[in-house]
Amino acid sequence: MSDKAGVAEAVAALRAIGYYLERDQQPTHRVKAYRRAADTIAALPAAEVRARRRAGTLTELAGIGPKTEAVILEAMDGATPSYLVKLEESAGALTTAGKAMRAALKADLHLHSEWSDGGSPIEEMARTAYRLGHKYLALTDHSARLTVANGLSRERRLQQLEVVAELNKRLGAELDGFTILNGIEVDILEDGTLDCDTEILARLDVVVASVHSKLRMASEPMTERMVRAVANPHVDILGHCTGRLITGGRGTRPESDFDADVVFEACRQFGTAVEINSRPERLDPPKRLLSLAVEAGCIFSIDTDAHAPGQLDWQVYGCERAEDCGVTPDRVINTWDQKQLLEWTAS
Repeated sequence: MSDKAGVAEAVAALRAIGYYLERDQQPTHRVKAYRRAADTIAALPAAEVRARRRAGTLTELAGIGPKTEAVILEAMDGATPSYLVKLEESAGALTTAGKAMRAALKADLHLHSEWSDGGSPIEEMARTAYRLGHKYLALTDHSARLTVANGLSRERRLQQLEVVAELNKRLGAELDGFTILNGIEVDILEDGTLDCDTEILARLDVVVASVHSKLRMASEPMTERMVRAVANPHVDILGHCTGRLITGGRGTRPESDFDADVVFEACRQFGTAVEINSRPERLDPPKRLLSLAVEAGCIFSIDTDAHAPGQLDWQVYGCERAEDCGVTPDRVINTWDQKQLLEWTAS
C-alpha cells in the first residue's frame, strides 16, 4: 500500500470510529480524540506520517495518543482496526420502529457544521448524509445573535454561500447529484421578528426558525411571538417548538408555555412545517403536542438537528415518534424530492 493510500485508510478509520461513538451518544471527549487524530495526520504529507510510523514517533504529534496510534498502525498495515471492527459489530438498530418512515425520507433539513456550533466540516456532513441514503440536505447553521453557538454574521453567511456553491460543483459529480441546500436556523427574537435580514433570507433555500432565548416567557406573549414567526413568508419550518431538554450533558429544561392550538393552526394556515426534532435530548414536540399538530392538519419535517456526522443517524428516533402519532409520509416535506421541496419553499 502506498504512503498516501495508507494514510487515507487511517484517516477514514479514525473518522468512522468517531461516527459510531457519536451515534451511540458517547462522551464528546472520546469522539473528539479520534476526530482530532484524523485531522492531525490528514494535514501532514503522507511520507512524514509513514516516516513517523517507522520511527515510532506518531504520539509526539498533537492529538495522537496510544489508542489512536494503534488505529493508525493497523489501518496503515492494510487491516481494519480492531476497535472499528468491534464498534461495527455492536452497532445495531437504534429503534425497533420508524423504519418505513425513515426509508421514505430523502433529506435532513436541520443540521449544523463547524461554521457554527457543529464539530465537522460541511463536506463531511454531506458525505455522511449521502452514505445514509439521502439525496440532499439543508445546511442550517445558526444566525448571528446566538453567539454561544458561533452564529454566522452576514459576511460569514455570504461566504458560506460561496463555499457551498463550490462544494456542490464537486460533490454533485462525485455523489450522483447529491446537493447541499443553503439554509439557516434563525433565532425567533422576543417580538417574533427574525435574526436575519430579508435579503439574506430570500437567498436561502430552507429557513428553520427556532426560539433559543427567553424560553420562560408567559404563554400569551410566547404564543404571539411564535405565530408572528411562522407567519413570516420566509419561514419554512418551526424548529423544536417547546425548547425542552429531557436528558443530556446540558441538563433538563421544561417546555416553553404557549397555546399550542393557536400556534399549530398558524402553521397550518401559513404552510409552515412543524419540526419533529430527533435529537435524543429534545425529542420535540412531545407526543401529546405532536398528536395535536397532526389533528390540526399540519405538515412536518423530521430532522436530526445534527451537530456531528454520527448524529445524522438519529433521524429514525423522529420517524418512530411520527409513526406513533399518526404522521403519514405524504405530510412530511423531506420525503419530497429536491425539486418539489424547492418549489414549495419558494412559494
